[in-house]
Amino acid sequence: MAMNDSVNILNSAYLAVEYIDSFLPDNPLQQPFKNAWNYMLDNYTKFQIATWGSLIVHEVSYFLLCVPGFIFQFIPYMQKYKIQQDKPETWEKQWKCFKTLLFNHFFIQLPLICGTYYFTEYFNIPYGWEEMPRWYILVAQCFGCAVIEDAWHYFLHRLLHHKRIYKYIHKVHHEFVSPFGMQAEYAHPLETLILGAGFFIGIVVFCNHVVLLWAWVICRLMETIDVHSGYDVPLNPLHLVPFYAGARFHDFHHMNFIGNYASTFTWWDRLFGTDSQFIAYQEKEKKKQCVTKK
Repeated sequence: MAMNDSVNILNSAYLAVEYIDSFLPDNPLQQPFKNAWNYMLDNYTKFQIATWGSLIVHEVSYFLLCVPGFIFQFIPYMQKYKIQQDKPETWEKQWKCFKTLLFNHFFIQLPLICGTYYFTEYFNIPYGWEEMPRWYILVAQCFGCAVIEDAWHYFLHRLLHHKRIYKYIHKVHHEFVSPFGMQAEYAHPLETLILGAGFFIGIVVFCNHVVLLWAWVICRLMETIDVHSGYDVPLNPLHLVPFYAGARFHDFHHMNFIGNYASTFTWWDRLFGTDSQFIAYQEKEKKKQCVTKK
């Protein structure tokens, strides 16, 4: 009975969104995107699309999303939004981070990306334009992927903080007490594999078109670069996502090496009480601000 009720609710929600979508104006970017997508299908093989296309999407998205945070360090006005203002970025740290990223991207992640084609072939995942899901289906699928990845990340990340294994793997990621966007994927190769596995679980569950792979890559990078940015910028559209943790939440984790283990949402830390120190810290900061205003 409960299962039927859940299915009915999801079907009703889908029909409601589909009805609303019918009143929205045509997306002016849809036709150029369709032309580009069909050009890609006509000129490249599935292997090339799945492998090199995925690599390009990852690399371009990653470093483009890092650009705003990188520029902020040169803008005095933005320094008031930096969370740890006493720990500015340095060229030395950023260069070290960049070199490690290149190694991880091309020697750890690229071999995994090479398996994308075989995954799509095994599960008969379509590439065609006609089979591509509507935008609201993609949004829902990406949210589902984020929920699954967040659960995996919370428990495995918390395990990596165990005193017996922390110094061997996860300590690498915590070399930077004050994080910056490019540091999001700065990690020990084993951590890249362990925590990165959570990314693929949602794909296995939801993937019905290769475009979801790329949409989820962009969404995940957008989130992880934001929480590692070191800046709590107002009017951040990601804060519209329900239960979104944000930069201040994760920055506290880097500052104190404990608590706030989830990657995207706050509910696991709230459920297990691993955000208690963060809540106490926030209350203390609010009291300081009240005293200052008086």
